[in-house]
Amino acid sequence: MATISFSFASASKPLNPSSISPSTINPTIFSLLPTPSNSPHLRRIPLLLKSPPISRIFIDRPIITIQQRRICSTPITSMFTGIVEEMGRIKQLGYDKPDSFTMKIQAKLILEDINLGDSIAVNGTCLTVDHFDKGELEFSVGLAPETLRKTSLIELEQGSVVNLERALKPSTRMGGHFVQGHVDGTGEIVELKPEGDSLWVKVKTVKEILRYIVPKGFIAVDGTSLTVVDVFDEEDCFNFMLVAYTQQNVVIPMKKVGQKVNLEVDILGKYVERLLSTGFVDAIKSS
Repeated sequence: MATISFSFASASKPLNPSSISPSTINPTIFSLLPTPSNSPHLRRIPLLLKSPPISRIFIDRPIITIQQRRICSTPITSMFTGIVEEMGRIKQLGYDKPDSFTMKIQAKLILEDINLGDSIAVNGTCLTVDHFDKGELEFSVGLAPETLRKTSLIELEQGSVVNLERALKPSTRMGGHFVQGHVDGTGEIVELKPEGDSLWVKVKTVKEILRYIVPKGFIAVDGTSLTVVDVFDEEDCFNFMLVAYTQQNVVIPMKKVGQKVNLEVDILGKYVERLLSTGFVDAIKSS
């Protein structure tokens, strides 16, 4: 058991700095508590401290594996920008089991920092990596029945080219707009019309999707963030223009009239509609 002593000075007598000589200076801790008048001298009060038990010093800590460290440090990944990073190629797709539809994709950039469980947007559809092989430059994703029904991925075949984008990181530039990878439905290309080195694309879709599309608003087409030029309500269509650079780096120009594209509308429009339908705005006005 260790013993530590502290010195406390009485507050009953004021200290006179002029009466202290350099030879008598001794650093002390002064107490503001009064001491008895008959004890003007400094008194020492022992303070007893227990030594910590040995068990506190030698604590068994769990060993954290590299895999556990990776899982703990992996950020939440569920958002995209609509800026296509790379075009991959379908190496294989189909039912590897009676109830399991798998798609194997060849890529390069996407594989640089890929991990199991990562979210990858494939033609705008958020899919989860369940296998990858950096040596073979390929990764695999599984598709649920609802994904096959809701998107145009079912039309892909071996050799098809697809847009790829990794999930957004906090340090990534927000070059496009907020894309969730939750495809709302599909549209059909009804017109491809060149103008100079640009390309007009006109897409027809259902009214349930068209109502969220506005001129000069955002739209994700096969995972590509684009700006809507015009909306043709009487035709259930909208159009946009692709500049030369975009044409060389996304799959849309490779498609033909009559083929489908995945569509995801701007999520802000859905939130506004929801707030209006619940009477939220009226409640604010009346408050």
